[in-house]
Amino acid sequence: MAEKIGEFDLIIESGRLRKNYWNDLWRFRELFLFLAWRDILVRYKQTIIGLAWSIIRPFITMIVFTIIFGRLAKFPPPSGVPYPILVYAAMLPWQFFSTCFSDASNSLLNNSNMLTKIYFPRLIIPVSTVIVNLVDFLISFVILIGLIIWYHFVPSWNIIYLPLFLGLALLTSIGSGIYIAALNVKYRDFKYIVPFVVQFGMQISPVGYSSDMIPEKYRLLYSLNPMVGVIDGFRWCILGDQSHIYLPGLLLSIGLIVLLLFLGVWYFRKAEKTFADII
Repeated sequence: MAEKIGEFDLIIESGRLRKNYWNDLWRFRELFLFLAWRDILVRYKQTIIGLAWSIIRPFITMIVFTIIFGRLAKFPPPSGVPYPILVYAAMLPWQFFSTCFSDASNSLLNNSNMLTKIYFPRLIIPVSTVIVNLVDFLISFVILIGLIIWYHFVPSWNIIYLPLFLGLALLTSIGSGIYIAALNVKYRDFKYIVPFVVQFGMQISPVGYSSDMIPEKYRLLYSLNPMVGVIDGFRWCILGDQSHIYLPGLLLSIGLIVLLLFLGVWYFRKAEKTFADII
């Protein structure tokens, strides 16, 4: 059934909403940009040093990890690589993933008023949180440039592949974030579980040390953490031949990221029709 309303055709057809969902994502792109810009403005509103927090957090973490793993535990870095650069090359993707994952997981609850008032593809809300963290990533990258200059370290030409591994980190955070966001609407316990997952995830990821320290027979099992492949990829891009990619582990990580994204979108689409009723 179709009815002419102004310049638009209102079409009522069984299953049409499902078929046009992805088209609606494009039609609501301005809402996506608005939410992303709003999050950028709100994140550091009324803070004294503002965007400098994007630099302070990873910088302090890098110092702590360098002292603990580099000075006290005396974990050996690759030959010719300063330990702060080894750590910070891993801190960049991990901080990007962890903040994207945390923000996306809580995004629906933080925007509950919108969910109950108007229609739009709900997927826009958690995905839009990625933009503000992408801005943070670019700001944090300044520290890496400073470390490279300070230590007179010459990055590898592999750095041209860095956007590819950043894309993998982005897909990992979206896939896991939208899955937990959907669960968080129905089971509010997940807002307490997410910080634990982030803290535990850092401990089992090669942030303060190199993956080369993991025994060869456990490398594939270790790569079941998809961020292992991403972090190793970042180090390979920056350190070049001084850091090696475990190819079977990287392929496993990519496969898990694709699976995680598929499951996240599938479950989110399945659950979102009930968001307005139970939130």
